[in-house]
Amino acid sequence: MRLTKQRQLILDRLRQSRSHPTAIEIYDEVRKDIPNISLGTVYRNLDILSKQGSIRKIETCGDQKRFDGTPEDHLHVICSSCGRVQDVESEFDINIDNFINIDSEFTITGVRLEILGLCPDCENHQN
Repeated sequence: MRLTKQRQLILDRLRQSRSHPTAIEIYDEVRKDIPNISLGTVYRNLDILSKQGSIRKIETCGDQKRFDGTPEDHLHVICSSCGRVQDVESEFDINIDNFINIDSEFTITGVRLEILGLCPDCENHQN
């Protein structure tokens, strides 16, 4: 599938980031190359890329969604104070097949596991 210039730039910037940015942070970054891009365009393209499976939308971080350029299944640890998100580098099997036979009338379509903690900055502010 061919990507528009705007969508390709959004995808590139997101894949270059390790911080799991918000749409506004991505917008600020993309505006450096396309000054007249609108925030609405960034939101629409993030939604399309997420639905296509090219990126991952992280919806467990408070009010603002964050985005991940790595669409493969992996875990995140989320700061319960500031919302910072970091990839968990260690291996952990979160295969959906492990959850298919739970006792429920629902058809299981996915698994979302939250690992919460305090990032070093927030922990230092509490001490």
